Amino acid sequence: MIRIPIYQPSLTGNEKKYVAECLDSTWISSKGKFLAEFEKRFAEYTGIKYATAVSNGTVALHLALVALGIGRSDEVIVPTLTYIASVNSISYTGAEPVFADSLMDTWQIDPEDVKRKITPRTKAIMAVHLYGHPCDMDPLVDITKSNDLFLVEDCAEAFGTLYRGKHVGQFGDISTYSFFGNKTITTGEGGMVVTNDKTLYDRSVHYKGQGLAAHRQYWHDVIGYNYRMTNICAAIGLAQLEQADEFISKKIQIASWYDGFLKGLPVKTHGQTGDVRHSYWMYSILVEEPSARDLLRKHLEDAGIETRPLFYPAHTMPMYSSRYQKFPVADNLGWRGINLPSWPGLTREMVSGICETVRSFFK
Repeated sequence: MIRIPIYQPSLTGNEKKYVAECLDSTWISSKGKFLAEFEKRFAEYTGIKYATAVSNGTVALHLALVALGIGRSDEVIVPTLTYIASVNSISYTGAEPVFADSLMDTWQIDPEDVKRKITPRTKAIMAVHLYGHPCDMDPLVDITKSNDLFLVEDCAEAFGTLYRGKHVGQFGDISTYSFFGNKTITTGEGGMVVTNDKTLYDRSVHYKGQGLAAHRQYWHDVIGYNYRMTNICAAIGLAQLEQADEFISKKIQIASWYDGFLKGLPVKTHGQTGDVRHSYWMYSILVEEPSARDLLRKHLEDAGIETRPLFYPAHTMPMYSSRYQKFPVADNLGWRGINLPSWPGLTREMVSGICETVRSFFK
């Protein structure tokens, strides 16, 4: 029986009030006042000019790539250590995902390996900010500029994350967020595409709404998609956004509790490296030997504590493994990592109990 889940959302703000307003107004689908307000407030919060809400984080990535014109014969460089949606979204366009290794200190994409993977077919680099820590954006921006490439930021796990004082999502040509139920702010299912480029914004809005022409009713001039968010989801998102600073502060506090209670144990934590703010979407640790990872997870499960493994590198998945490849850092991290519970309702005493259970495993 799970006593402490890996995550559960906090819905103690205006969520019920705003959803009830949607129901009373009958604006429950993809039009309504909460959509425009959520998009506007989200753009303001993250320091981006334009934001358009979509139905989930995966379609946000696909839409971003479609807006850039990525397609067949193109290559997009992406970290192999990522959630599979980052990679699948590239495949949806007909382009080929080209994998890059990670950095051991931050767990993020390795800019030097990115350089090695560039070919004449490369059109974009996808920087995925994993578990709340940002990628090293300065070298990635330099690489894209010097090679005339697009830069896409996958910020699904990095809402509230800062790089050199700026929110992630500001560095790419186009960037995306996810609002799944386990994200720092949630709409249940949902996502956002953000950009400072008006043309890319207009293209994203056009494609997400079935390719509907702007000035002719029921006239469709491109093959589009139904990727729109509902007004109800946006209402929840707006209520969550009102509490964003509180959620992020609590996650950072939870991370500091873990840091203290885990001190002296044979685990390495996913800490903050460089001039950044790690938003700790998940609090993650590495065990010393891969063989201990599943044993520790079972030990915690028996105590009613839910955990997750780090993402398995995408190049090991059956659909992407036809060509044998080795990525030493990503492989190492992927087999040693564990995500521990990290959500706003966790108390210091609960974190202490989790860490005491970890400690008992190593006795």
